[in-house]
Amino acid sequence: MKYQKLLSEFEGQLESLEQGNGDILFKAEKGIVLVEKCIRKLQKQITGKTFENQADEIYFFKHVKPQIFSKLIYYVRLFNIESKRPRGKNAAQVKYLQQHIDKLQTFFNDNLEFYNYYRRGAMSLDEQYFVRGNRDLRLPLESFHFLIDDQFSTCQDGTVATIMAYDMLIVYLRKEVDDLNNALEPAKNTPMEKPSKLFWTGSKTDLIELLYALHSSSSVNSGTVEIKELASHFEHFYNVDLGNYYHTFIDIRSRKTSRTRFLDRLIEMLNQRMDSLEE
Repeated sequence: MKYQKLLSEFEGQLESLEQGNGDILFKAEKGIVLVEKCIRKLQKQITGKTFENQADEIYFFKHVKPQIFSKLIYYVRLFNIESKRPRGKNAAQVKYLQQHIDKLQTFFNDNLEFYNYYRRGAMSLDEQYFVRGNRDLRLPLESFHFLIDDQFSTCQDGTVATIMAYDMLIVYLRKEVDDLNNALEPAKNTPMEKPSKLFWTGSKTDLIELLYALHSSSSVNSGTVEIKELASHFEHFYNVDLGNYYHTFIDIRSRKTSRTRFLDRLIEMLNQRMDSLEE
């Protein structure tokens, strides 16, 4: 299928948009236009076509289409939330954003059976969920007009896209809530004054992968430390700005190959070093 080139171009356009100038509403509007164009092109390539085998069809509707369609759901929801966000006191904004986080979490609870199936990487029902012609009577929550075409939709690809979109939205909203809460609360601890002489020279994504691995291992403060406190320490210690590490972690989770690329490389290099000492 030719959609791999289309996907690469789309990801590049989206990255340029996210890193460019403009407020969040501008980016959301522009993002919606970009995603719709990409979906229409993809729809032309798939509608009326047959896949080489069923495994290819399942892969497309389980992984490829949701990857793009989730961005449409994300930007539409983001625009709606941000356009109605109160422009007053921080406490009012926190309450508003937290209500939206709770609503998004409700979707996961309402679709718990499928959510667990998808999250654990199960495959036993893929033929029912991700092959065309098996649509059930329930319409996905996000019933955009693209879903009307039976040649471009399956029973659950819309649900997968919604799960991915809501993950991204919750990450964005939690970061906003954290920033607002930090502005509300006076600093509890005096900042580390002594400048570090160490500089992180690897990629920020690698450091964020390491950050989340340490946090998950409960090796710091027996697991009671918050991710933002650990990130702040890394930033100071290695003279680096990690940016929106919540969002980067979502990207790491979405990797098609190894999700622990940097950690795998660390293991390999340490083993090589120990092997060389034994020679």
